[in-house]
This record gives sequence, C-alpha cells and structure tokens, in this order.
Amino acid sequence: MTATVRTTHRPESTLSPTLDRQARTFLRIEGAAVLAAATVAYATLGGNLLWYLPALLLPDLSAAGYLGGPRLGALTYNAVHNWALGLAVLGTGVYFAIPGVVLAGVVLIAHIGMDRFAGYGLKLMTSFNDTTLGRKGKTRDNASDTTAPVISVSA
Repeated sequence: MTATVRTTHRPESTLSPTLDRQARTFLRIEGAAVLAAATVAYATLGGNLLWYLPALLLPDLSAAGYLGGPRLGALTYNAVHNWALGLAVLGTGVYFAIPGVVLAGVVLIAHIGMDRFAGYGLKLMTSFNDTTLGRKGKTRDNASDTTAPVISVSA
C-alpha cells in the first residue's frame, strides 16, 4: 500500500470573482498607497484634520441602501465606492476652483483606498458580505488559497 500527497486545484467561491492571493495583495497595497496620498493631499490642501476622520467614514452611509435589500444596497454602495465618482468630484472641484468640493473628492478617494486596503471591494448583489475582493464577515470564505492537499491511498 502506498500513500501519495498531491496538490489539487480547489475552485474559488462562486460568490466572488476569481482573484488569486497575489492579485488581492496588490489591490490592497494599491488601496494603502491611495489612502496615504489622499491623506497627504487633504492636509496639503488645508483640510481640517479634526474633520478628516468623520468625513472619511461618511461614504459608508451609502450602505443604508441595504435596508431595501441586497440588490438596492449593492447599487447604492457601489455608486459611492468607486474611483469614477471620487475622481469626478475631485475634477469638478478643481475645474470650478471650489476648495470644499476638492476636499470632498480627496476624502472620497481616501475612503475608497481605505476600504480596498482593508480588503473590501465593490459589493456583489448576493449579500453585503460578498465583495469583489472576497467574502467578508463571520461567514468569510477563506478559499483564497486555491490549493488544498489531497491524500490518496492506493493498494
């Protein structure tokens, strides 16, 4: 009788797009860099640092859409938590020379960077915990390691 150990491919959860560990790591590093750069920009542009933390958490109010169900929640959350909106707000503030709008754009970009750094991506319509960067929360699917040892015994 011989025992062999081999590594087999275990598919990712069907609840989230397939992203391997390396890609997730790069996206998290990118989020940290954006958060740091936006924080420096906020301070450099004269933003009041006492208001920075409360303002940084303000975009999460978009999760109130989940009161209407996961489909509406994902829509409202994703509408606020994407680079396009943050850059549009920032660009509008710069174009029209409105310092408050520039700071709002910087804060929104910083918030998105913070979320990506924490491992939160855009929400899927299945559940609040299902994101493009994997499943979050108590029921988190730790299937980011797509290889699992399999022991087979043959006679």
